[in-house]
Amino acid sequence: MHGSADYAYYLAAVIAVSLFGLSKGGFSGLGALGLPVLALAVSPVKAAAITLPILVVQDWVGVWAFRRDFDRRNLLILAPAAFLGVGGGWMMASEVSEAAVRLTVGLISLGFVVFMLARDRVIGDKATKADVPPGLLWGAISGFTSFVSHAGGPAFLVYTMPQRLPPRIFAGTSVIFFAAVNLLKIPPYFMLGQFTRENLFQSVILLPIGILSTLFGVWVARRVPASRFYNAILMLSALVGMKLTYDSLRELL
Repeated sequence: MHGSADYAYYLAAVIAVSLFGLSKGGFSGLGALGLPVLALAVSPVKAAAITLPILVVQDWVGVWAFRRDFDRRNLLILAPAAFLGVGGGWMMASEVSEAAVRLTVGLISLGFVVFMLARDRVIGDKATKADVPPGLLWGAISGFTSFVSHAGGPAFLVYTMPQRLPPRIFAGTSVIFFAAVNLLKIPPYFMLGQFTRENLFQSVILLPIGILSTLFGVWVARRVPASRFYNAILMLSALVGMKLTYDSLRELL
């Protein structure tokens, strides 16, 4: 990267890491836009490799905070399925072109918008239970989308939100699940050759921003209505998703 490309990369990287931090700080779901934004400047797999160490640090701070508050049955159902989903994401990333991966990231970004708009209908009126078949399905989808674009949240929410878990149990289950998923993603990214010295150096540079944005997210979540953030994020997510999809389709066709 040189000149304007440097500026474009660092602008996208700061925005992406800040979105991850805001998501960890209380605005659940915003992280789904982080990697698609960074994928505008670098390849999606490289973007995921740079931000993965930052996510791991953020996750394990959360694990300590919620180490006693989680739903064991949900984790036992979701985690093995996520392992298969991560494996599927790794196979896709290793076999297909960069444009195909970018297309997948764009479609996931657009899918996030659709999910957020239909979220109230997904929840329903009656609380559900942690059931194995849907848990395996959504856990695998969550693992796959998490590997490709760090956007496993929507699939996780489709399965867990209708259960109406107590807030701390829900938050703890989410934190522990994605901490495990992000650890599962480390070996495949090594095998893809993405943990290069350059990428890890970028992770170290961006880590303070990730920590500060997490703390900022906690502060903002207590003072600003979440709806203001989500409306803006949905618009940005739609625009980024459409651009990634358009650019990748033009390259593939």
